[in-house]
This record gives sequence, C-alpha cells and structure tokens, in this order.
Amino acid sequence: MRISAAAVLTIGLATSIGLTSAARAEATAPGLQAQRLAQTVVQTVAQTVAQVADVLAGADVSILGEVHDNKRHHQVQAELVAALQPRAVVWEMITQEQAEALTPQILQNPAETARVLEWEASGWPDFTLYAPVFKRAARAMQFGALVPRAQSKEALRLGVANHFGAQAQQFGLDQPLPVAEQATREAEQMANHCNALPDHVLPMLVDVQRLRDASLAAAAKRALEQTGGPVVVITGNGHARLDRGLAVYLQRALPDVVIRALGQMEEGAIQGQFDVVLSAPTVQRPDPCLGFAKSD
Repeated sequence: MRISAAAVLTIGLATSIGLTSAARAEATAPGLQAQRLAQTVVQTVAQTVAQVADVLAGADVSILGEVHDNKRHHQVQAELVAALQPRAVVWEMITQEQAEALTPQILQNPAETARVLEWEASGWPDFTLYAPVFKRAARAMQFGALVPRAQSKEALRLGVANHFGAQAQQFGLDQPLPVAEQATREAEQMANHCNALPDHVLPMLVDVQRLRDASLAAAAKRALEQTGGPVVVITGNGHARLDRGLAVYLQRALPDVVIRALGQMEEGAIQGQFDVVLSAPTVQRPDPCLGFAKSD
C-alpha cells in the first residue's frame, strides 16, 4: 500500500496532537550539535510556575512546551507569558499570515480570535484550551510557524532543504541526517504509530519533523530580529526539547542567542532535555492504537 504526501501530513499532525506517549513527545534522535547543547543544561524540577519563570528569566527565547490537549499546560503557559512579558510570541499552531491578522483587540476576545484563525477547522484541540494563552499574549507581536499543507506537500516532494532555499544551510537542512540517526528516528516513528505504518512513509515523517522544527526556529529568528526580544515560543514538548527540536536549529543560526526551554510533564513523565520541567495530572485519553486497528 502506498500512502500519499497528504496522508503523511495528516499522520504527522495526529502525531503532534497526540498518539502514543512517545508520539506526544515527538521523539527524534539527537545529532552531535544537539548533544552539545543538551550537555550544557542542568535540568530543574520546578514545583511552581514562579520557579519556572525564575529559570526562564533573562533568556532571549523561552520555549514553553506542552502536551497539546492538557488544559493545565496551557494555563501555565498563560501565566508565564504574563510573567515574562515577551515582545513577541511564536505559535506552532498558526501560519504567519494568520498571525498578522491578529490585533490586540481581537486577542482580547477569544471567540473572535478563534474565528479569525479558523480554529475549528484546524485540527488542533478545542480553542478554549489555548484561549488564555492568546489573551495574555495580546501586547506582543504575533508570529506563526505553521507550514500550510500545500507548502508541506511541496517540501516533501522537493525536499526540506529546497523548501527553505537560501536558509537551508543556515539552519542545517542542507545536509542529510547521519545514517544511524535517520534509522533511529524512523524506528521511533514506527513505534510512535503503533507499528502500523508501511516503511516507505517513515522517511517522510522524519522530514516533516525536521521541517516543523526548522520552521519554528526561523519564526523565532524573525521575531528576535524584528522586536529585539524577549521571544516566547508556544509549542509541543517534542519541539521544545533542547537535545532535539527547534533550539538546535535556532542555535545553529544564532550561536550567541540565549535559549531556555520548559518541558511540561504528565505525572512526572517526559522525554528529552529541558532547562526546567513542571508536572501536571495526566489527561485521560482513549487508546490511540484503536484508530489504526479500525483502519486495517
């Protein structure tokens, strides 16, 4: 069975929103640069949002991770946006065009924000989860990092380096992953998707992950250049982790930038390396593998 690029993108979105626990972490294997970045980090286990804010204070870019459907994680993000007072906020969930349509007045009205963003048709969890974060971000400039489906399909067809063009080398997308790392990432994607995917899909899923990480990094770079920072990034834990994810791409492009990251756990469990982690109760979810079983 062959699966189209459009189907791969649908699978990739499901991964980012939440399949298995490993998929919610959007796991990929670290490269050498990611390992060096992670080795400089002493991870703090915070008990309060104030403690998290203390760790993140002074960073040029603060990455606020989440499990997308966990309400408490978004409440924490909203509190941190209020505490950090960023000049810019980068969103994994919206495009740059959508971000430019948001005004402080719109952001103060959750229903209007959801309408402008066409959130109901987006595939992301209910907007009520994200509404407090958008409202607290009203004074900041808004930046979107979501790659539209048509552009993602083109990037899969031509390659992620071609999608980024002149920026590919800047973010490290002009080089393929080491063979061992590519194999590890593909194996993790298979496990994340309940061992239910054909092998030929796995390299495309790895490319989708690289594309999203680099897109977030590019948006954060634009935000820094246009506002001077500080910048907050709202994204899933997998993109937020320091041993892989957007920090690796951004650090390559801007070696002197100070990046700090929050990973939000469920019942103390999380994958990856962060500057600080904070726990919340686990959201009850149906067995994600049932969806694959029904499609057989």
